[in-house]
Amino acid sequence: MKRNLFQKLVAFIDKKEFAIITGTRQTGKSTLLKQVDEHCKKQNLPTLFINLENKNILNSLNESPLHLLSYLPTTDTKVYVFIDEIQYLTDPSNFLKLLYDEHNQQVKIFATGSSSFFMDKSFNDSLAGRKRIFQLYTCSFDEYLKLHDNEELLDDIKRIIKNKNAKSVHIDLLYNEFEEFLIYGGYPAIITENNKSDKVERLNELKNAYIKRDVMESGVKDETSFYNLFRILAAQSGNLVNINELSKTLHIKNDTVANYISILQKCFHIALVKPFYKNIRKEIIKMPKVFTLDTGLQNCLLNNYQPLALRTNIGNFWETAYYKYLLENNNIDNVYFWRTTDGNEIDFILPDNPLAIEVKYNKSAINEKKYKKFVTEYPDIPLKFKYFQPFSEDFFRD
Repeated sequence: MKRNLFQKLVAFIDKKEFAIITGTRQTGKSTLLKQVDEHCKKQNLPTLFINLENKNILNSLNESPLHLLSYLPTTDTKVYVFIDEIQYLTDPSNFLKLLYDEHNQQVKIFATGSSSFFMDKSFNDSLAGRKRIFQLYTCSFDEYLKLHDNEELLDDIKRIIKNKNAKSVHIDLLYNEFEEFLIYGGYPAIITENNKSDKVERLNELKNAYIKRDVMESGVKDETSFYNLFRILAAQSGNLVNINELSKTLHIKNDTVANYISILQKCFHIALVKPFYKNIRKEIIKMPKVFTLDTGLQNCLLNNYQPLALRTNIGNFWETAYYKYLLENNNIDNVYFWRTTDGNEIDFILPDNPLAIEVKYNKSAINEKKYKKFVTEYPDIPLKFKYFQPFSEDFFRD
C-alpha cells in the first residue's frame, strides 16, 4: 500500500530542491522512501539507497560529504539518492548544503529523519531554498481501509462524496471501521493486526520501546516525570496548556515542563495549537491548546479502549481526531483556535482558507446562537459545524 504522501513525493522528483521526510517513529518513512526509489527505477532513473544505520557508510560520510560521490553508480545523468535516517550524520546540515551547492546537477537527495528534534539540533543551517520538508503522520482513514484491502468501502466513500444524494448499504460497516480506526489509531503495524488484543499489545510495545528511544536520545534525565507529563497531556488533549499548573502537579520546574513539551512536539507525539487573534502579540503570549497526534497512542497512554458511546471524554476525543484530519489537509502552522475571556470559543480556525470549524460529537449539542460574537467579529470567515452523531453519509461530505 502506498501512502497518500507518495504522490506528492513523486511529483517532487523533478524539482531541484532536496526532499526531507519527517515524522514519528513507525509511521512508515523507510517503506515510503523505498517505494519512491522503486518508482524512479521503473522510470529508468539511476538511484542509490543508503541506510545510515550501516556504520561503515555512516563513518565514511561523516569523514566527508563528498564521499557520497564515490558510491554513485556510473552514469552521465543525475542520480537520485535515498538516505534513510539522515539524523545519524554528525552534521547533516553541512552534508546537504555542500552537496546541494556544489553537486545538485549530479545528485538529488530524498532523506528521512526519525524526528525533528534531531534535525533541529543538527540542521544548524536553515537550508533555505535547498530543501522541502514533507511530514508523514500516522495513517488517515482512507489509508486504514487500503491497508485492510477494503477497496469496496473506499469506492463507496468516493461515490458518496461525488453524489450529495448518494446512500450506502454499508453505512453501519463504515461506522464500525471508523470507530476501530479512532480507538486503535493509525500506526501501520497496529492497523494490520486483526485481533484487538494484539493491537493493544503492539501499542504498548510502541509506547514502551519507541517512546523510550525518544526519551533516551533527547537527553531526558527524569524519565518518570517525562512519561507522566505525556499521560497528563494525553488526558487533556483538546484543552489549554498551563505550564504553571503542570509544573506544580509534577513537582518539576517550569523550564523542565516547557522542555519536555518541546521534545514531545519535535518527536511528533503532540502538537500545540495557537490562539487566533488579529493582534499577533496576543497570539504569542496566550496559552495554546494541546492535541495528541494519534488517538490509538493516546488511548494506550490512558489505558482506555472503550467504545465511543461509553466515553466520558468523547467531546475532546472527537475534537482530537478531527484535528488529526485537519493536519492531513493543512499545514500544521495554519490551524488555530479562537477563545475569549468570557468563554466564547471556536475549535479551529483556518485563516488561509478562510474557515472556522466547531466540532461536536453529537449534532444535538450545536447551538448556533452561541457563536454570534465570532460571526459578528469575523464576518469574512465562514463558520461550519462538524459532528459525528448521528452518523450518516454526510459525515464523509466535508
